[in-house]
Amino acid sequence: MMAAEGPFLAAVIARLPDPKYNLAAHGVAFAFAILIEAPVIMLMSASTALVEDAGSYRKLRNFANALNIGSTAMLLIALIPPVFDFVMRTLIGLPPEIADLTYGALWLFLPWPAAIGVRRFVQGVLIRSGRTRLVATGTVIRLTAMATTAVILVVMTDFPGAWIGAASLSAAVITEAIAARWMASGAIRELLTGPERADPAAPSLGYRRISHFYFPLLLTSIIGLMVHPMLTFFMGRAASPVESLAVFPVVHALSFIFRALGLSYQDAAIALLGRENEHFPELARFGAVLGLAATAGLAAVAFTPLADVWFVTISGLSPELASFAYTPTRILVILPALSVLLSFQRAILMQSRVTRPITVATMIEVGAIATLFIAGGWWLGWVGVTAAFVSYVGGRALSTAYLVPHVRRVLPATRE
Repeated sequence: MMAAEGPFLAAVIARLPDPKYNLAAHGVAFAFAILIEAPVIMLMSASTALVEDAGSYRKLRNFANALNIGSTAMLLIALIPPVFDFVMRTLIGLPPEIADLTYGALWLFLPWPAAIGVRRFVQGVLIRSGRTRLVATGTVIRLTAMATTAVILVVMTDFPGAWIGAASLSAAVITEAIAARWMASGAIRELLTGPERADPAAPSLGYRRISHFYFPLLLTSIIGLMVHPMLTFFMGRAASPVESLAVFPVVHALSFIFRALGLSYQDAAIALLGRENEHFPELARFGAVLGLAATAGLAAVAFTPLADVWFVTISGLSPELASFAYTPTRILVILPALSVLLSFQRAILMQSRVTRPITVATMIEVGAIATLFIAGGWWLGWVGVTAAFVSYVGGRALSTAYLVPHVRRVLPATRE
């Protein structure tokens, strides 16, 4: 359901004035908002894996609050005009029209990182307690708030499309964070009224243990989420830069609909694997079916007339812009299956408290993406958006390949 946000907002922006510039600015602003939220992105997995009793809940909650404050401060620093101008205008080289729209959109994204942090932390508590339906309910609330805000702003204001997109997403995550905290109140009450230590024989969860567990995941998020800003920089200096920047968020949003299945699988697998990974066979079979189904779904759009329906009729792209989207979409067909595999690998390693290889795998992925883009987009002269998604798939394939031996080493030790 979260994956519906991108296509919906892209369709709204594409039907407002100056769609090319506003789609590009929305893509750039969203990419940087995602990068700023990197420190909190793994809080749901951490909460699912670590919160077992009152003490662990309080310690991780304090840790999460510190991350939320720090992420918001980072966005405020990025909005200081000299800092923004250096990054967006000088370093990335955005055209003035796109840079101005991006600046306003980022101000509207200011509540985003803290709201995401609160939401992900309490959703981890819900998942850990088996209340996954409430997580879905929160997403329905989020989508409703996003769509309502977008419609109101389109009808009642003359905001540019990029600003409407940012305001709608911020309103959505704030609403969902409030709803998630309210829905998690029962699970939190059970934790706080239960024993201080669920297993007195186990070592207590202190801030040092949390940091040791979370720091590799934090680096993983920061490194991994640098991909979108990095690709924005690369596409701005490759063939057809404005068209590539405009089409990139639309193609990415379509692929995310199918990749989101794999992202959700990570936290489900952490909750269900068992302390000794005893449920690995069942989850592996389910993951294989899930990955194949997700890839088949994207292929059904990419290689059939549904592509025209999606990009022109639903997303509202002009035929000229849509022509830049077809090849990248076909390249991305394998990505949903790779995302399921990567999520399952990460879940196994997190459940075994082995997080360092996840960081190394992400570094390999980002390094491969940069290398492949430079080779294709700059040396061979490919269209920027095509080079971006070729490098994206290549980097993800190398990342999953690197984790295979690490997962194999963990599984025998935990299943004996």
